[in-house]
Amino acid sequence: MKSKDSRILRKRKGEIERRIDRRNFPKHDGPVLAGRNIHYEMAERTRAIDCGGLGAIHVMARNTGLIRALDEHLHLLKIHRPYHESDHVLNIAYNTLTGGTCLDDLELRRNDAAYLDALGAARIPDPTTAGDFARRFSESSVRSLMEAVNSIRVKLWKKNLSRRGRRLAVIDADGTLAPTTGECKEGMGLSYKGEWGYHPLLVSLANTQEPLYLVNRAGNRPSHEGAPDWLDRAAAVARQAFDKVCFRGDTDFALTEHFDRWDTSGHGFVFGIDAMRNLVGIAETLPWTAWKHLKRRETLTLTGETRWRPTNVKQAVVEEQKYKNIELTGESVAEFEYRPVKCKRTYRVVVLRKDLSVKRGQQHLFDDIRYFFYITNRRDLSAAEVVRFANERCNQENLIEQLKNGLRALRMPTGDLVSNGAYMVMASLAWTLKAWFALMTKRGAQRDALLVMEFKRFLNWIVRVPCQIVKTGRRIVYRFLGHTDWLPTFFDTFERIRRLRPA
Repeated sequence: MKSKDSRILRKRKGEIERRIDRRNFPKHDGPVLAGRNIHYEMAERTRAIDCGGLGAIHVMARNTGLIRALDEHLHLLKIHRPYHESDHVLNIAYNTLTGGTCLDDLELRRNDAAYLDALGAARIPDPTTAGDFARRFSESSVRSLMEAVNSIRVKLWKKNLSRRGRRLAVIDADGTLAPTTGECKEGMGLSYKGEWGYHPLLVSLANTQEPLYLVNRAGNRPSHEGAPDWLDRAAAVARQAFDKVCFRGDTDFALTEHFDRWDTSGHGFVFGIDAMRNLVGIAETLPWTAWKHLKRRETLTLTGETRWRPTNVKQAVVEEQKYKNIELTGESVAEFEYRPVKCKRTYRVVVLRKDLSVKRGQQHLFDDIRYFFYITNRRDLSAAEVVRFANERCNQENLIEQLKNGLRALRMPTGDLVSNGAYMVMASLAWTLKAWFALMTKRGAQRDALLVMEFKRFLNWIVRVPCQIVKTGRRIVYRFLGHTDWLPTFFDTFERIRRLRPA
């Protein structure tokens, strides 16, 4: 970071700290919000944008080779007048990255001269042109788009993840419903919840929370449909940078006919498996010495101190109204060997027993036991560690939530299955760019914070910072007008991005 920038940051931070100091009281009586005599006027020369962090993201897309990879893998336009395939893809991704929630928001950006100057663009595609580009995709070209992005991921993983961080790639898979109110969208179906829409499959890397593959399907398709093929593709990508691969998923993805093949290939897996009658029978016949108490990890606060817990209002209402209530009284784990019908090999099954107390109000009715099963070929983990590892898959639900309601990437704005799938991939690229920016961050604590940061917070702290845009000679200068606590990290990360060899 330049000494001038560092000095200005310290000055602005000091000003903010003085303004928000609890001892800083207004010198006048009455409300604090006392602005009067407000006027508006047009700036004649100065131009600014509300998303100053976008410049660093665009430099990263160029210097990592993403722009070139998109143009080399995608061939959807016969003539480039004036847009290339990368222009269309990044136009939709940047619209999402700067807070846009639909194609119509592109109209705001293309009418912003400062935004165009910030990207060095004479113009960008309008919403109609962007929708037409999405409709040009076929299933094979959607795969090519995802492979283009994945080819860049591998380079960044090798360069920015430590050797220890690349020992094991954990690949999660899950489906999610994307409902739509449209009546003329081809390829949609009626889900088991009675909602019309689509049922995308997400295959992601748990290490960095990156969506490796996002595949659109009809709303009436099961979660696991097509999953083995996409898991194999994800494993092939991950093995280019990681030493080993481990698949993880819920009971829908325990596809036993593929276990032997994955085990032979050296891929680990941990899947939930249905509590079938034969498995429950085996668990009930296990000797009491086979069971071990499961101790859950303690959740620590930022200060490391235990916080005072307020009164449980919900529990008080349950007891007062005498609702039926199921309380967990204990958890134990055990394991046994098991060979599924479609397998020729024997695998390890870890069983979690939950001891429950069923009450009505404060009156105890009876005790109950429920079993949860996990099947795996990993022998390096204890039974308790297998349960914890499987439960960590729930973090993928947070990624799905961000793609759905943070980025609004699953809105399905076009008219058919494939084009909506293409839009999902292009819009979700905004989350991938966020993850890449985090990987380029030098300090580990800040990198981890950026990786798990919600999209809205990343948008407000990193991207949506007002900047003056100045074009001088061959340079496009972004001059920050505001201040956030993340700006020092931003400057350090941008210096690393700039030093990347342009591709």
